[in-house]
Amino acid sequence: MKNIVVLVSGGGTNLQALIDSQDRGEIKGGKITCVISSKDGAFALERAKKADIPTVVIPRKEYSDSKAYSEAILAELNRQKADLVVLAGFMTILDECVTKTYPYRIINVHPALIPSFCGEGFYGLKVHEKALEYGVKVSGATVHFVNEQADAGAIILQFPVAVRNDDTPETLQRRIMEKAEWKILPRAVSLFCEDRIEIKDGKAYVIREDD
Repeated sequence: MKNIVVLVSGGGTNLQALIDSQDRGEIKGGKITCVISSKDGAFALERAKKADIPTVVIPRKEYSDSKAYSEAILAELNRQKADLVVLAGFMTILDECVTKTYPYRIINVHPALIPSFCGEGFYGLKVHEKALEYGVKVSGATVHFVNEQADAGAIILQFPVAVRNDDTPETLQRRIMEKAEWKILPRAVSLFCEDRIEIKDGKAYVIREDD
């Protein structure tokens, strides 16, 4: 059984999707063993406590720079014996000391179809604002491995969501969460824990049961 450690910063809606999937028995081969928050008072911590999941708070504001903070996160991940690290609304870019220690063991969900509307500065509502400005007809979500570059790691799963003529950044954000993020993030976590993701030439391939 793999240890899943989830990193959060805010409300924890993606964490809740993982908890709900775990409760339904949809995450096979792994269990959420700890939730780490970058700030005290994040509602995600309440979600974890309600589900009887241990929590740790490592406040970003107490560290002088990203490297010092990342070293603290890395030490805690090692203490927790993390097999998989999930970034679920975690608003801090991790230094390479973490990504190089946990290669192809950190995953993130991004609210667009990478390589569109991604990279440094593309987070939260900004992603959906840019998608609507561009006039795309389809957006969606991507679950990918995390490496040293923002949103540049190997793609595990993607799911498209149609853009409506009357969409606002807020309505598009909500629909992408409900229709895509909350479905493919738990799915990717389960695939990892079932050892059904294979890396070839820096790309991720899902090993299907009927292969």
